[in-house]
Amino acid sequence: MSRDPDRERPLDGGAAQQETGPSRKGAVLVNGVILNGPTTDVKAGEKFVEEAWRLIMEEVVLKATDVSEKVCEWRPPEQLRQLLDLELRDSGEPHGRLLALCRDVIRYSVKTNHPRFFNQLYAGLDYYSLVARFMTEALNPSVYTYEVSPVFLLVEEAVLKKMIEFIGWKEGDGIFNPGGSVSNMYAMNLARYKFCPDIKEKGLSGLPRLILFTSAECHYSMKKAASFLGIGTENVCFVETDERGKMIPEELEKQVCQAKKEGTAPFLVCATAGTTVLGAFDPLNEIADVCERHGLWLHVDASWGGSALVSRKHRNLLHGIHRADSVAWNPHKMLMAGIQCCAFLVKDKSDLLKKCYSAKASYLFQQDKFYDVSYDTGDKSIQCSRRPDAFKFWMTWKALGTLGLEERVNRALALSRYLVEEIKKREGFKLLMEPEYANICFWYIPPSLRETEEGPEFWAKLHLVAPAIKERMMKKGSLMLSYQPHRGKVNFFRQVVISPQVSREDMDFLLDEIDLLGRDM
Repeated sequence: MSRDPDRERPLDGGAAQQETGPSRKGAVLVNGVILNGPTTDVKAGEKFVEEAWRLIMEEVVLKATDVSEKVCEWRPPEQLRQLLDLELRDSGEPHGRLLALCRDVIRYSVKTNHPRFFNQLYAGLDYYSLVARFMTEALNPSVYTYEVSPVFLLVEEAVLKKMIEFIGWKEGDGIFNPGGSVSNMYAMNLARYKFCPDIKEKGLSGLPRLILFTSAECHYSMKKAASFLGIGTENVCFVETDERGKMIPEELEKQVCQAKKEGTAPFLVCATAGTTVLGAFDPLNEIADVCERHGLWLHVDASWGGSALVSRKHRNLLHGIHRADSVAWNPHKMLMAGIQCCAFLVKDKSDLLKKCYSAKASYLFQQDKFYDVSYDTGDKSIQCSRRPDAFKFWMTWKALGTLGLEERVNRALALSRYLVEEIKKREGFKLLMEPEYANICFWYIPPSLRETEEGPEFWAKLHLVAPAIKERMMKKGSLMLSYQPHRGKVNFFRQVVISPQVSREDMDFLLDEIDLLGRDM
């Protein structure tokens, strides 16, 4: 009788901790696979989760507000590749090794929760959102039908309803999706569908040349969406902005009229509430007037600035947003709901989203279910599987209340104002402009350039300063701050305050550290 090699193969020392062989007593084999019992070692798995959880608490959560910790442990790609064991092998590895890998991942990752991480339009640690993320990762739901995701569909409905109220609409619709870029694509496609419903079935052939308008300061996702949707980047008209980065309504009017004169078909205007670099807010009321005169869909990309709506002190920045047809709003930015948490909101309540995106998959969206199938909202999404991102925001909102969210916005903007006043006082620091939001844009002028006349040579040398300081701060790990050139201006720093863990002392440290790192340049 031949031996069964599977029966005699010893379990690998590493893999044994993750998987264990099924019971072979009365074994049932199909295609050489024993089907008796589970193959997962539940006890070992539970122990690994407990130990990994302890590591996350010690190395991430408990250190999140410790300013003595580094923001990053910088290593170049070649060196980091050597430090991390990235190879995927045929056999599994022991839990002790996996935990060591987890520790390395934490060590060499950027600590976006750190109070001195100012690099992006998100930062900080919200404990309630974090717990919500742990829950959803453990439950692993997909939000498309009520039968598989009853709680999270109702949560999303409640959150969308409240966000719609803050925009100022009496009713509306919406969906959470992966990113503001996707929200802008939703808006572009929905506006096109409203303009020409036949496009869903008949496609682009026979359509006139469609034209859309957006600010010269808009997010780059507008060009990407035009390319992806087949509209074409040459049919995106960029409207000139004023010196503060706001769209000029009169220029918009001129471009719309010119496009019509040329025989093209304008269908969409995308305004921005909180531009990425300057934090500018387009004049929404005046832009809405233009859209009404010409019958154009108005979308407001408020991915960054939308959170000002929860502040009675600052919501006037978005005056006129209630006149928009659609809005993108990312709670994972200023409101710290955790990446990613992005809502696309629509004033229409005639099921336009569903009409535009529905594919009526009969294996998911059966119409003869035993419950109200209007709760099966997945058919108004371009996705099938979809994460319950609204739950993170809901948990934070439940914990803090609207007043707590308002305080978060107000504090961030108050700290921004403090930093602006400090920049004005300090030698060697120069503001680009007075900010209206949390984007503080400034130059650091080292001592060697302070007596130099502001001519071509001065600006050429100053252009090199911010990248050099950024390199030094990254390698030191003391803070992270972004820089960029912008519309003819040489490299400057853009500092953004978001996290409530950030203090006045962190603002002072920021300026002190830049001066320390750059004074010898």
